[in-house]
Amino acid sequence: MNTLNTIEAMRLFVPAVIAFLVGVGVTPFLTHFLYQHRMWKPKAGKIALDGTPASTFNQLHKTREVGTPRFGGVVVWGSVLLTAGLLSLLSTMFPDEFDTLAFISRNQTWVPLAALALGSLVGLIDDLFEVQGKAGLSIRIRLGVVTVISFLSACWFYYKLDVSSISFPFITGTLELGLWFVPFFVLVALFIYAGGVIDGIDGLAGGVFATIFAAYASIAFFQNQMDIAALAAAISGGLLAFLWFNIPPARFYLSETGTMGLTLALVVIAFLTDTLGGGEGVSVLPLIAILLVATVASNIVQVVGKKIFGVKILKIAPLHHHFEALGWPPYKVVMRYWIVGVLAAIIGMSVALL
Repeated sequence: MNTLNTIEAMRLFVPAVIAFLVGVGVTPFLTHFLYQHRMWKPKAGKIALDGTPASTFNQLHKTREVGTPRFGGVVVWGSVLLTAGLLSLLSTMFPDEFDTLAFISRNQTWVPLAALALGSLVGLIDDLFEVQGKAGLSIRIRLGVVTVISFLSACWFYYKLDVSSISFPFITGTLELGLWFVPFFVLVALFIYAGGVIDGIDGLAGGVFATIFAAYASIAFFQNQMDIAALAAAISGGLLAFLWFNIPPARFYLSETGTMGLTLALVVIAFLTDTLGGGEGVSVLPLIAILLVATVASNIVQVVGKKIFGVKILKIAPLHHHFEALGWPPYKVVMRYWIVGVLAAIIGMSVALL
């Protein structure tokens, strides 16, 4: 590997390693705080999509939802923001040594970092309500927040970056959406956010999201969008730090402060690796994030079955809990999801880089 390729690889791996180490380093302090202040749901129980008690879920998870803190997402976004700030500070103090490693930039990472921070903050508020025994932010409010953040992000793409089209693999040219690009962006964000409920079994969400962001780090790297690649790699590193403590028995859950920020950042990164990078970041998103897609699809199937046909298509939705209800041990569900996620990421990257 020549010197130039080595430097470029370092720009990808160093933020990931630092984020992982920062996440592992801050976790003992966060854990002490969360357990000292009993930052978990005071009462187990979940409401199903149709508004009735989720009896099957509650039976499967009656001992897991209490006694294990929420707020695990703080490890992820906290480590990413600290890594970004640290590398920027070092690049200012020692420009010759660290300038190439700083990845905060106006044209590439401002928007995904802002989406990550804002979504995580709103999710943090929701988690605070949950641990206080309140209902938390309603689904209408959370969807409204996702809509607003994604709308502002879409406007940045459309008006500031002059992006109004998406690309597809194996097809020459792009699909021009015009002003419809904005609502399309918002719909994609809402759909991917709905997949955040995959955070339901110890170790599941951390492994799935880490694989997805690693895939987009690779795509951005080969597009020479190094700041985006570094950010996605740092997020993957933060997720691995979270996963280190989330494997059974989980020390804490990712919860809303993790899933909202991560899904919003993912959508922004997918669009940044599309026509802007000369790639197909959006069209391969359903493939790379196939487990999030399957999660949303299973919820839709379950609601349609119950509302229209009066039957439950699945024993319980989303899909990973259906496998639990079939008798699969949680670790089997998690590891098979990891395998599917890695295979989907490899295929999606291959398609995107053809």
